Amino acid sequence: MGVQENIEHSAAERAKFREMKEGTAQDWAIIGSEYRAFAKGLPERVLEHLKLLDGDFGGFPVDRLQHSLQTATRAHRDGRGEQYVVMALLHDIGDTLGSYNHPEVAASIIKPFVTEEIHWICQNHGAFQGYYYFHFLGMDQNAREKFRDNPHFEACREFCEKYDQAAFDPDYESEPLEFFEPMVRRVMERPLASMYAAAMEE
Repeated sequence: MGVQENIEHSAAERAKFREMKEGTAQDWAIIGSEYRAFAKGLPERVLEHLKLLDGDFGGFPVDRLQHSLQTATRAHRDGRGEQYVVMALLHDIGDTLGSYNHPEVAASIIKPFVTEEIHWICQNHGAFQGYYYFHFLGMDQNAREKFRDNPHFEACREFCEKYDQAAFDPDYESEPLEFFEPMVRRVMERPLASMYAAAMEE
């Protein structure tokens, strides 16, 4: 198929409206079909983005990808479930695009696929991780205390203590990214909760 034919074919498969309020059932059938195919590729896009952390040290003893792998490996070897391990792997994926709010970026990505507690840990781990270094930067070491009454406080504290803050050891033998890829695909195969979940139904 030539370039022009490709363009024409592609145009034939697109919605016809110029404003959403003009959309028809046929338009949205086309978009829905494209959405389902695109959404299924989410795990691969997430994994590719995670690879951007490779070689990015930011002054730390290990690069950001190795930190992520080490955090996930420690959680896996401690017997945590796949949702938890995937969260541990992806918890800092927002470093590239959310330099000022990276926990929220990661939490938004995993939210449809994990329990409320695991999502909460990811979303708030920055304040809890700060316990180990905020005071060196003129910040409040006890910033996590504002969450003291939350039922997930202890779970987040434990994540940071056992896996996150401990995962900067250059001599630790982490599992490679390939080890975790099937877990990411399984966890992100279908959303547990999402306003768009119904659109995934064929």
